Amino acid sequence: MKKRIQDAKKRIQDVKKRIQDAKKRDLNLSNYDRIYAVVKRIPKGRVATYGQVASLAGLPGHARQVGYALHALPENHRLPWHRVVNAKGEVSPRAYPFAEDMQRAFLEAEGIPFDERNRFPLEEYRWRPRKAL
Repeated sequence: MKKRIQDAKKRIQDVKKRIQDAKKRDLNLSNYDRIYAVVKRIPKGRVATYGQVASLAGLPGHARQVGYALHALPENHRLPWHRVVNAKGEVSPRAYPFAEDMQRAFLEAEGIPFDERNRFPLEEYRWRPRKAL
């Protein structure tokens, strides 16, 4: 009887440790890190909306936070930020002059066509990942 109780206590301790380890892993990823991990996965020639990135990062309803995270990127980053667009199939306005033109040029270089209204067929070029982060 004592042996079974000891075994059960040991299993409980093992489970508690695994739960703590899992929590530490999740807590080590900031929201921005989660967003960056999703954006990094968007393939060339595809786009994702701010809301889509937020949902895939486990932050549904936080599309603006995606914009804040992308704005906070350092100058020397290699993240394909230009592949994140608004839900209308447009490049969102930026605070910096000509930033929209640069994003559009990057997307066009990847084969995404724009019309005279500066829009592209979002559903045709939307990234559809197999699984979330």
